[in-house]
Amino acid sequence: MDVSWEEFGWERLGNGTGRRRLPVWDATVSLVVGADAVLLHDTGSSLREGVELRTQVQGLLGRRVTHIALSHPHFDHVLGTAAFAGAEVYGAVGTAELLRHGAGELREDAVRHGLSEHDAVTATDVLVPPRHQVSGEWTLDLGDGLQVLLANVGPGHSGHDLAVLVPGSPVVVLCGDLVEESGEPQAGPDAVTTHWPAALDRLLELGGEDALYVPGHGAVVDAAFVRAQRDGLARRFGVS
Repeated sequence: MDVSWEEFGWERLGNGTGRRRLPVWDATVSLVVGADAVLLHDTGSSLREGVELRTQVQGLLGRRVTHIALSHPHFDHVLGTAAFAGAEVYGAVGTAELLRHGAGELREDAVRHGLSEHDAVTATDVLVPPRHQVSGEWTLDLGDGLQVLLANVGPGHSGHDLAVLVPGSPVVVLCGDLVEESGEPQAGPDAVTTHWPAALDRLLELGGEDALYVPGHGAVVDAAFVRAQRDGLARRFGVS
């Protein structure tokens, strides 16, 4: 369809890839469009946001989301998943178990950060655990030669961090909250700080010097920014 991504509030990054920064928590969702399939990276902080994203994708592409990759199991990145009925959902190994048994904790965390009790309950009552769990790397063919790589690069920001690499010129790396630009990287109780710098080393290895790195919060950054954040985390947590 001859529709501008910008008309829907999305930033186009090239090679069928775009992203949108959602309000309130500034969480990023990204879209990778192939000839045969559409991948959404993260789904928003509530069913309300998920439905809005689903409507936008339909208006932008005239197609449905077929695949979802969850960057990590924090509320602002996963609670919209149930809005995408029929999509194949992927997450780092362990994510499914956490979402199956941690709905109460996720709901409390969402409310503590400002999501309404109603929206938190509605979303966590219909949590969608990933059907496909990635322990190393998983290649998805989106059609017409576009193959994206799902890479379990964590733990780091959480115990279950999944990045997505989209080939092209430039390469685009969807980092989730392993990288944050709009504030200091957040290390909650589930962060594995001793491994976080190594996770960023892996992102840099996958993407290379010329890639675009899309953080979980904030503006798109380059390899130098990721490397500087990696070094800052190493100093902060006493990791060599």
